Amino acid sequence: MRTPSPLPAAIALAGVGALVAVAVWRPWAGAADAASGPPQITVSRSQCGQGWTDPKTGRQTIVVHNTGDAAAEVDLVEVSSNKVYGEVEGLGPNTSAPMDVQLGAGRYAIRCLIEDTEAITGPSVTVAGDAKGGPAAVAVTKNDMLPLVKQYEAGVAAGVADLAAKTDKLRRDVDAGNLDAARADWLPAHLAYNSLGAAYDAFGDFADKIDGSDAGFHPLEKGLWHNASAAGLKPIADQLAVDVHGLQHDLPNDQVDPNDLGLRAHEIMENALQLELTGENDQGSGTSLNTALANLDGTAKVLAILNPVLKPRYPDLAQVQKWEDRVRALLTAHQNTPVDQLDRTTREQLNGAVGQLLELLAPVAAICEVRRSS
Repeated sequence: MRTPSPLPAAIALAGVGALVAVAVWRPWAGAADAASGPPQITVSRSQCGQGWTDPKTGRQTIVVHNTGDAAAEVDLVEVSSNKVYGEVEGLGPNTSAPMDVQLGAGRYAIRCLIEDTEAITGPSVTVAGDAKGGPAAVAVTKNDMLPLVKQYEAGVAAGVADLAAKTDKLRRDVDAGNLDAARADWLPAHLAYNSLGAAYDAFGDFADKIDGSDAGFHPLEKGLWHNASAAGLKPIADQLAVDVHGLQHDLPNDQVDPNDLGLRAHEIMENALQLELTGENDQGSGTSLNTALANLDGTAKVLAILNPVLKPRYPDLAQVQKWEDRVRALLTAHQNTPVDQLDRTTREQLNGAVGQLLELLAPVAAICEVRRSS
């Protein structure tokens, strides 16, 4: 399980200057509200939300401009429900950024979250009209997420203990020169690591030591399936076991960032699509699809933990489960088959199903992001 790659544009992340990232849902296509210039709304400690002079329903772009002296996060919220309809993160001083939203009738306000300052909510703006509002979610707080993180960390601790036991068995095989047994025991140990899911970003250097391209499971796999000697593989297997036990020892000091749970739900399967379904990670065992299935198990664990937060906030959660089941059925049917031996139809089915699952997982990070409201 390698270092995750950046979140794709399914949740739009648009840079404006070096410090700005805009995170919004965009269920529509094309330029937003190009007929007239978008209103510019100020962000500062003294003028949060000033300048919203043309409130209306429907799809639109507003521009927020930080006139203060500190970086800010900006949320557009519905006053009565506290739902977030759009946000801009990391808005630096004297910097502007667009926020694409789709608003229905209601009362809205800009919330300014400025460094070293309690949340400031600007004046309420009443919006009238018949247009339907776009996607929004009630903000998730740290108190919502902390119990879920603790629950997840407990599961990870049990998973790492299982990983350590399986890695020790693999090391004993290699040390004894029994490479047939080592080939049989390599996969269970590798899958134990890859099913850990969202925790891996909290593993620091251990992630690359255990499952990087140049250390840990992958060079051991290459040697086992390309006739390396037991003597040549012994240092690799021994170091892998040392690193796994090092991870287990350090685990109580490592904490999963609450925001990582939602983010990794998507990135785990993105990595599976990029590295396992292409066969890029395969060093000879032909078990990339088994690893992808373990990645799916890791995603399922994350989603199960996040269910109390997602269920009341994400209308497409049932579709996530539907496509998770579809991907699981395909991977289960073809596990132990090298990717390059799949026929074209099967590869298209797998790629299409994982792509659809990724599209549905993309909003999870935005929904589960911890936001300050005070």
